[in-house]
Amino acid sequence: MPKDLTVVMEDRPGQLAMVGETLGKAKVNMLGGCGFTSMGRGTLHLLFDDKSVDAAKRALQQAGITVQGDQDVLVQKVPDQPGALGKLARKLADAGVNINLIYLATDTRAVFGVSDMAKAKAALK
Repeated sequence: MPKDLTVVMEDRPGQLAMVGETLGKAKVNMLGGCGFTSMGRGTLHLLFDDKSVDAAKRALQQAGITVQGDQDVLVQKVPDQPGALGKLARKLADAGVNINLIYLATDTRAVFGVSDMAKAKAALK
C-alpha cells in the first residue's frame, strides 16, 4: 500500500534541495508530494510505494531530516476535469470517511510557491 511520510524541517533556503538530493543519492523515487511553511517550519508530505518507503525513511533520518510520521494512503486516479475531485470526496463523505490529507500527483509536474519568482524563473531556465 502506498505510504505518505510527513517530514518537518526549518523554513530556510536549501531544505527541499537537501531532501531531494538525499532521496536521489539513496535511489528512492517519490511518487508525489506537497509542502507548506508556517511559523518558521516547513512540512512536506511525500508519497512512496510500499517497496521504497523504508529506504526513504532510513535515508532521510540518516541525513538528519525529521520524519515526523507516516500513514497508509489511498491513491486514486482522478479524471482531469472540473468536479472530479468533488465527486470522489462526496463518495468518501457519504461513506462517513473523513479526509485528513489531500494532494495531487500527476503528469510529473511540480508546483512551487517561492519567495522570489524572478529568481526562481531564472534559475530554472
